[in-house]
Amino acid sequence: MEPRVTIIGLGVKDLKSATEFYSETLGWKTTEASNENITFIQLNGILLSLYTREKLAEDAGVSHEGSGFRGFTLAYNCRTKEEVNEVFATLKKKKVTIVKEPEEVFWGGYSGYFSDPDDNLWEVAYNPYLELDNKGNTLP
Repeated sequence: MEPRVTIIGLGVKDLKSATEFYSETLGWKTTEASNENITFIQLNGILLSLYTREKLAEDAGVSHEGSGFRGFTLAYNCRTKEEVNEVFATLKKKKVTIVKEPEEVFWGGYSGYFSDPDDNLWEVAYNPYLELDNKGNTLP
């Protein structure tokens, strides 16, 4: 099996609200494959899909109930500390929930966290050990 991720699927409470958050608040573009049942957003090399929590759980054969920390985070890496601060300034203007303000972190980087309307945690980080190409992809 090749090491690859093609889609990150998020189960959301309200598909319309979640789609508005990602497309209007964050300014990410939905794809033409999106419809009233699912939203696809092209990221750099992979897709983010938004699907109702109940339907996604049903598809996986598990209960949709659950709360608290989900055991994962999503990350958006920046090229500089200043870019991290700029992202947070924009998120604050748009009234996005800031979970943790950006700060120097133990592993040598600089990061903070925000949450989407379904409390999925997004880390916005500058990692001095992780180089990004001009499209935002990590370099080996």
